[in-house]
Amino acid sequence: MIARLVLGALLSAMALGQLVSFDRMPDILTTYGLTSGAASTALAAALIAAEAVGGLWLLARPRSRNAAPAWLFTAVAVAWTVLAAQAYARGLAIDNCGCFGTYLAQPLRWFVLVEDALMLAYAAVLLHGSRSRGTSRDRDRTEGRPHRGHRVSDPGRDEERSAEKS
Repeated sequence: MIARLVLGALLSAMALGQLVSFDRMPDILTTYGLTSGAASTALAAALIAAEAVGGLWLLARPRSRNAAPAWLFTAVAVAWTVLAAQAYARGLAIDNCGCFGTYLAQPLRWFVLVEDALMLAYAAVLLHGSRSRGTSRDRDRTEGRPHRGHRVSDPGRDEERSAEKS
């Protein structure tokens, strides 16, 4: 639960920094050399939306068994990792990685790749935790109790009912 809260705060802070500096985000993403123009704007909007929804979900429901916020975190981690790894491999000079928009700016260096690798590792932990805790809608709201309309089998009671019917 603590990890989900910390990672939720991280995603939310990323979304907030990028949202507040949205006018600069397409330019920042364009420096990675994969998108430009409307595609960079769409990518910025998608990243911010995924970060905001995933982050707020992890903060609001840290005990939730739903895998959706883990998948959103994973998508964000993969996107930033792909952007950084390909730009670093091509030797592009990027003054601001853009993770927090224009805030907490840091140039693209090897340690940004380490941070991205950690994000991927945390994503794997979140996904594993979601799978091991269960992801069905039946368990999300009821913490393990069956969903309304689902009959729970009780062997002793079932035998009584069978005896009554005969």
